[in-house]
Amino acid sequence: MEIIYKKETESSVAEVSARIEVAAKKQQFGVLNETDLQGKMKSRGVDFSHECMIFDVCNPNYAKQVLDKNIDISTALPCRISVYEENGKTVVSTLLPSKVITMYGTDGLETIAETVEQALIAIIDEVTA
Repeated sequence: MEIIYKKETESSVAEVSARIEVAAKKQQFGVLNETDLQGKMKSRGVDFSHECMIFDVCNPNYAKQVLDKNIDISTALPCRISVYEENGKTVVSTLLPSKVITMYGTDGLETIAETVEQALIAIIDEVTA
């Protein structure tokens, strides 16, 4: 069972990262936070060789629907899209909400998870094109 959707691109981490917010808005998602993982680790004295940007993205309407049914799902929100360098390529990936939601055992959330998943895939497909 694949739990991660990912795509490679010839674009740099910086180029892909610059396109995330526009692509997210097209899917009615906003970027809540950007984390430069390599920079954060370096600032704490840890040498991490991979460029890695993590974007927390959210559609508040979907988030509310999910959280109203099970507040424990807040541990998996907001959704994340990672943009990182691996083996000379830029990779963009996310956890698949349709797989993650099953871990919480709450009925009635499959449709929302699938809708969110399609939006995340659309974002990734756009920024890697």
